[in-house]
Parts: sequence; C-alpha cells; structure tokens
Amino acid sequence: MNLMTAVRISAAGLSAERTRVNVASMNLANAHVTRTVDGGPYKPKSVVFKAVPMDQPGPFSQALDRNMGAIESVTVDKVVDDPDPFVQVYDPSHPDADENGMVLMPNVNVMEQMVDLMSAQRAYEAGVTAIGTAKAMTAKALEIGR
Repeated sequence: MNLMTAVRISAAGLSAERTRVNVASMNLANAHVTRTVDGGPYKPKSVVFKAVPMDQPGPFSQALDRNMGAIESVTVDKVVDDPDPFVQVYDPSHPDADENGMVLMPNVNVMEQMVDLMSAQRAYEAGVTAIGTAKAMTAKALEIGR
C-alpha cells in the first residue's frame, strides 16, 4: 500500500464521518418537531457504513491482497429512518394533541445523539491525524532522496 492509498482511505473516512455528524445534528435539531411535510412527527435517521474494496494496481498490491486480504475503505451505504415508535406525551395545550391530550413526539434520544457526535468527532480527528502522518512520511521520503 502506498501513502496515497492511506490518504484516500482516510479521506473516505472523513467524508463518512461528516455525514454522521450531519445526520446527528439534524436529529438534534428536529427533536421536538411534531409536524413534518410528510405529516406526523420527525423520524430520526441513522447512518449505515459499508466497507468497499480499494482498487490496487500492481504486483506488490496484488500479493498483499492475496496474503492479507483486500484493502478496504468506507463509504456511506444508506441513511435509514429509526424504526422505534414515536413517544406519546401528555400536553393538551399542544396544537397537535389528539382528543385525549396526547402528542406524538419524535423518539430522538438526545444523549445517544450527543455520544454519536462525539464519536464521529474523534474518528474525524483520527482521520486527520492519519493524513498528517502520511504527509510527514512522504516529506521524509523525499528528504532521504536528496
């Protein structure tokens, strides 16, 4: 694996984690939305990642694939709606309350979304560090060649 492959894998991870941050932020922003364009409360979303093989031309990379398995990167496979039911809250003064005073609220778990944001932030930082390390290794290799 060359250093540019390491950078491409890290960049793919950064892109995937950015999507995860965006989805968690959207879930937090809509945690109290009881009426959407589709009608009904907001449905929280989750990101599903998928490993994808990297194209590795050359005899060394082919030998590495045979002996260690294919080099894989990550991509966002899909963004799915949370299947959990809505939360019923008693609030007879709410405009979306039914005849019994119950309002259907999104099932957004704020703590879970904050943990997801923090985890994505740490993964993003790790990807940036990996790119920085690959950059430093490339600079040192060029320096040796002088």
